[in-house]
Amino acid sequence: MFDSLKEKLAAVFSKLGSKGKLSAEDVDNALREVRRSLLEADVDFRVAKDLIAKIRERSTSLEVLESITANERISAIVYEELISTMGKGVPLIISPKPPTVILMAGLQGSGKTTTTVKLARYLKNSHNPLVVACDLRRPAAVEQLRVLAEAAKVSFYGPESAKDSDVLKVVKNAAKFAESHMNDVIILDTAGRLHIDEELMTELKNIAQVLPPHEKLLVVDSMMGQEAVNSAKSFHELLNLTGLILTKMDGDSRGGSALAIRAVTGVPVKFAGMGENTDALEVFNPERMAGRIMGMGDIQGLVEKVKAAGIVDETAIKSPAKLGREFNLETLLKQFEQLEKLGPLEKIAGMIPGLDKIKNFKADEADSAILRKNKAIIQSMTPEERRNPRVIKGSRRRRIAQGSGTSVQMVNQLLAQYEQMKKLFKSFSGSGGSRRLKSLFGGFGR
Repeated sequence: MFDSLKEKLAAVFSKLGSKGKLSAEDVDNALREVRRSLLEADVDFRVAKDLIAKIRERSTSLEVLESITANERISAIVYEELISTMGKGVPLIISPKPPTVILMAGLQGSGKTTTTVKLARYLKNSHNPLVVACDLRRPAAVEQLRVLAEAAKVSFYGPESAKDSDVLKVVKNAAKFAESHMNDVIILDTAGRLHIDEELMTELKNIAQVLPPHEKLLVVDSMMGQEAVNSAKSFHELLNLTGLILTKMDGDSRGGSALAIRAVTGVPVKFAGMGENTDALEVFNPERMAGRIMGMGDIQGLVEKVKAAGIVDETAIKSPAKLGREFNLETLLKQFEQLEKLGPLEKIAGMIPGLDKIKNFKADEADSAILRKNKAIIQSMTPEERRNPRVIKGSRRRRIAQGSGTSVQMVNQLLAQYEQMKKLFKSFSGSGGSRRLKSLFGGFGR
């Protein structure tokens, strides 16, 4: 998401950078392009107008216009105003007196049921959540929640009989179940509709009366664009929402709803769904989101992924010189496995500042497939071959290719890449290696 907006903003600031000192006309022309980019990204036109007005007011000051690095100053202003538009992060409300009750609302197709389980899994680290099936109208809705809850290893409660249509009875019994099973968070997966209607709202209000929620969260499909903002606004008027969860934020939609929804509704975005798996839920962070939009990457998010994947080990902290002496295909396999834990390469690449600016670099699904094939190639080798790749000659290469379901050409490519990496690591062990390493990584340790 935001790829198109990010590219257009980058082009605007690149053009400004080529001008040196800027005039008021330069700023106006640039902001006209920024405004067009925001509208094309499906940002509400009123939000885009207000945002541009604030940026223009700050950018046309004498101090900025006469600055030698005016384009960078204006870029920083845009970054700060994007954060301001999305609002400050607001944490999830957890009641000091259990149980905390969270009511999940949303239209059909927004990903509400999956998000309910994602939220339960997120809370599982510090709480004992219970997901409750309150959608008794949609066929298989109860079973879908049950299956997802079992896969995520979170507690589930649903109607005692498939014929049970009394949702208020289910809610009352769920409260008793939670008390007896020490569940300190109850998440209600309510019924959705294709559109907002009186019956839906009446049911939601009745549920809230039986078991008053501490949080009323609306699950919104970010790929709906402007309609997502309109839907959130309507729900908020009727339910007085406390937060929003944007789903499908890993998709290729224009993403304007993520920027505008807080400004239009006044309701904070609390979480963002970043994939289909039940662990793909992130706390919504305006600073990190603005950083991604501006092409600054998301180092904090990458660090969190590394910690969550548990891939920091002794290999990660070895000096490159020592790693070069010990580097073999066994080591390379470990690196592949650690990288795979972080998720699809195209998502990881977007978190690394400046990586998208490298010529011809574009991580995609094909790269993830190649990574899996390279793993299979090494796994098809004997321990001796992994430790000493020089023994891998013609007949062995054919056997490895057949065992891994790849080709001899792919085996040859992997071995050639391995040799290049080994030479690179060894180059740091010689005279001046430390200095060359520092220059690669920005001169750390000064």
